[in-house]
Amino acid sequence: MEFEKLITERYSVRKFKPEHLPQSVIDTILAAAHKAPTGCNKQPQRILVLNTDEAMAKLRPCTKCHFNAPTAMLVCHNTQESWKRVYDGALSSPVDADIVTTYLMLAAQNEGIGTCWVMYFDPHAMREAFSIPENIEPAALLVMGYPAEDSESIDMHFAFRPMEETVVYDSF
Repeated sequence: MEFEKLITERYSVRKFKPEHLPQSVIDTILAAAHKAPTGCNKQPQRILVLNTDEAMAKLRPCTKCHFNAPTAMLVCHNTQESWKRVYDGALSSPVDADIVTTYLMLAAQNEGIGTCWVMYFDPHAMREAFSIPENIEPAALLVMGYPAEDSESIDMHFAFRPMEETVVYDSF
Protein backbone atom coordinates (compact mmCIF):
# COMPACT_ATOMS: atom_id res chain seq x y z
CA MET A 1 0.00 0.00 0.00
CA GLU A 2 1.25 3.49 -0.72
CA PHE A 3 2.45 5.09 2.55
CA GLU A 4 0.37 8.28 2.33
CA LYS A 5 -2.76 6.23 1.69
CA LEU A 6 -1.90 3.85 4.53
CA ILE A 7 -1.48 6.61 7.13
CA THR A 8 -4.53 8.51 5.88
CA GLU A 9 -6.89 5.52 5.93
CA ARG A 10 -5.73 3.99 9.23
CA TYR A 11 -8.01 4.57 12.19
CA SER A 12 -8.47 3.00 15.62
CA VAL A 13 -10.69 -0.02 15.08
CA ARG A 14 -13.01 -0.80 17.97
CA LYS A 15 -15.20 -3.45 16.30
CA PHE A 16 -13.71 -6.68 15.00
CA LYS A 17 -14.67 -9.89 13.29
CA PRO A 18 -14.27 -12.77 15.75
CA GLU A 19 -11.60 -14.82 13.95
CA HIS A 20 -8.00 -14.96 15.14
CA LEU A 21 -5.26 -13.86 12.80
CA PRO A 22 -3.43 -16.50 10.76
CA GLN A 23 0.14 -17.10 11.90
CA SER A 24 1.44 -15.98 8.49
CA VAL A 25 -0.14 -12.53 8.98
CA ILE A 26 1.22 -12.28 12.53
CA ASP A 27 4.67 -13.22 11.22
CA THR A 28 4.51 -10.50 8.55
CA ILE A 29 3.49 -7.86 11.11
CA LEU A 30 6.19 -8.95 13.57
CA ALA A 31 8.84 -8.96 10.82
CA ALA A 32 8.11 -5.29 10.12
CA ALA A 33 8.33 -4.39 13.81
CA HIS A 34 11.61 -6.27 14.06
CA LYS A 35 13.09 -3.62 11.75
CA ALA A 36 12.09 -0.72 14.02
CA PRO A 37 14.94 1.49 15.22
CA THR A 38 15.90 1.40 18.90
CA GLY A 39 18.44 3.32 20.98
CA CYS A 40 21.94 2.08 20.03
CA ASN A 41 20.13 -0.88 18.43
CA LYS A 42 19.78 -2.51 21.87
CA GLN A 43 16.37 -3.93 20.84
CA PRO A 44 14.87 -3.98 24.34
CA GLN A 45 11.34 -4.64 23.06
CA ARG A 46 9.49 -7.75 24.12
CA ILE A 47 6.20 -8.48 22.36
CA LEU A 48 3.64 -10.78 23.93
CA VAL A 49 1.35 -12.15 21.19
CA LEU A 50 -2.14 -13.11 22.32
CA ASN A 51 -4.01 -15.00 19.60
CA THR A 52 -6.10 -17.65 21.33
CA ASP A 53 -9.45 -17.52 23.10
CA GLU A 54 -7.69 -18.45 26.34
CA ALA A 55 -5.11 -15.68 26.08
CA MET A 56 -7.74 -13.08 25.21
CA ALA A 57 -9.87 -14.23 28.17
CA LYS A 58 -6.86 -13.55 30.44
CA LEU A 59 -6.47 -10.10 28.87
CA ARG A 60 -10.05 -8.91 29.36
CA PRO A 61 -9.83 -8.34 33.15
CA CYS A 62 -6.70 -6.20 32.57
CA THR A 63 -8.46 -3.58 30.43
CA LYS A 64 -11.97 -2.53 29.54
CA CYS A 65 -10.58 -1.37 26.16
CA HIS A 66 -10.18 -4.81 24.59
CA PHE A 67 -13.11 -4.15 22.21
CA ASN A 68 -13.62 -7.93 21.98
CA ALA A 69 -10.66 -8.13 19.62
CA PRO A 70 -9.63 -11.68 18.73
CA THR A 71 -5.91 -10.89 18.88
CA ALA A 72 -3.63 -8.52 20.76
CA MET A 73 0.04 -7.71 21.16
CA LEU A 74 1.38 -6.34 24.42
CA VAL A 75 4.53 -4.38 23.67
CA CYS A 76 6.92 -4.26 26.58
CA HIS A 77 10.52 -3.17 27.11
CA ASN A 78 13.37 -4.69 29.07
CA THR A 79 14.68 -1.92 31.32
CA GLN A 80 17.94 -3.83 31.87
CA GLU A 81 18.73 -3.80 28.14
CA SER A 82 17.89 -0.16 27.50
CA TRP A 83 20.30 2.47 26.26
CA LYS A 84 20.66 5.15 28.92
CA ARG A 85 21.26 8.85 28.26
CA VAL A 86 24.36 9.91 30.21
CA TYR A 87 23.13 13.44 30.93
CA ASP A 88 20.11 12.48 33.02
CA GLY A 89 19.84 8.68 33.04
CA ALA A 90 16.73 8.65 30.85
CA LEU A 91 16.04 5.25 29.29
CA SER A 92 15.38 4.89 25.57
CA SER A 93 13.43 1.65 26.01
CA PRO A 94 9.98 3.24 26.61
CA VAL A 95 10.40 5.24 23.40
CA ASP A 96 11.80 2.17 21.63
CA ALA A 97 8.67 0.21 22.62
CA ASP A 98 6.45 2.97 21.25
CA ILE A 99 8.33 3.03 17.96
CA VAL A 100 7.95 -0.75 17.70
CA THR A 101 4.23 -0.37 18.44
CA THR A 102 3.92 2.17 15.62
CA TYR A 103 5.63 -0.24 13.22
CA LEU A 104 3.26 -3.03 14.33
CA MET A 105 0.24 -0.78 13.83
CA LEU A 106 1.26 0.37 10.35
CA ALA A 107 2.31 -3.12 9.25
CA ALA A 108 -1.05 -4.45 10.42
CA GLN A 109 -2.87 -1.75 8.42
CA ASN A 110 -0.83 -2.71 5.38
CA GLU A 111 -2.10 -6.29 5.79
CA GLY A 112 -5.75 -5.21 6.13
CA ILE A 113 -5.73 -5.72 9.89
CA GLY A 114 -7.39 -3.14 12.13
CA THR A 115 -5.75 -2.07 15.38
CA CYS A 116 -6.40 0.13 18.36
CA TRP A 117 -3.48 1.40 20.46
CA VAL A 118 -4.54 1.03 24.10
CA MET A 119 -2.79 2.63 27.07
CA TYR A 120 -5.76 2.10 29.37
CA PHE A 121 -4.71 -1.15 31.04
CA ASP A 122 -3.63 -2.21 34.51
CA PRO A 123 0.09 -3.07 34.27
CA HIS A 124 -0.03 -4.96 37.59
CA ALA A 125 -2.92 -7.11 36.33
CA MET A 126 -0.97 -7.73 33.09
CA ARG A 127 2.07 -8.85 35.11
CA GLU A 128 -0.08 -11.26 37.09
CA ALA A 129 -2.07 -12.64 34.16
CA PHE A 130 0.93 -13.23 31.89
CA SER A 131 3.80 -13.82 34.39
CA ILE A 132 5.73 -10.75 33.23
CA PRO A 133 9.07 -10.41 35.07
CA GLU A 134 9.97 -7.23 37.00
CA ASN A 135 12.53 -6.00 34.47
CA ILE A 136 9.97 -6.16 31.64
CA GLU A 137 7.70 -3.09 31.55
CA PRO A 138 4.36 -3.23 29.72
CA ALA A 139 4.22 -0.12 27.51
CA ALA A 140 1.40 -0.41 24.98
CA LEU A 141 -1.38 -2.80 24.11
CA LEU A 142 -2.35 -3.18 20.48
CA VAL A 143 -5.69 -4.96 20.09
CA MET A 144 -6.21 -6.17 16.54
CA GLY A 145 -8.15 -8.21 14.08
CA TYR A 146 -10.10 -7.98 10.86
CA PRO A 147 -12.39 -4.95 11.12
CA ALA A 148 -16.10 -5.74 11.39
CA GLU A 149 -18.17 -4.81 8.33
CA ASP A 150 -19.72 -1.89 10.24
CA SER A 151 -16.48 -0.71 11.85
CA GLU A 152 -15.85 2.99 11.46
CA SER A 153 -13.65 5.68 12.92
CA ILE A 154 -14.87 7.96 15.66
CA ASP A 155 -15.65 11.51 14.56
CA MET A 156 -12.64 13.12 16.21
CA HIS A 157 -10.20 10.81 14.39
CA PHE A 158 -9.97 13.11 11.40
CA ALA A 159 -9.83 16.35 13.44
CA PHE A 160 -6.34 17.83 13.46
CA ARG A 161 -5.05 20.88 15.24
CA PRO A 162 -3.48 23.43 12.90
CA MET A 163 0.15 22.50 12.27
CA GLU A 164 1.20 25.96 13.48
CA GLU A 165 0.07 24.90 16.98
CA THR A 166 2.20 21.76 17.01
CA VAL A 167 5.36 22.67 15.09
CA VAL A 168 7.91 25.37 15.90
CA TYR A 169 11.21 26.30 14.29
CA ASP A 170 14.44 27.38 15.99
CA SER A 171 13.07 27.90 19.55
CA PHE A 172 9.95 27.90 21.66
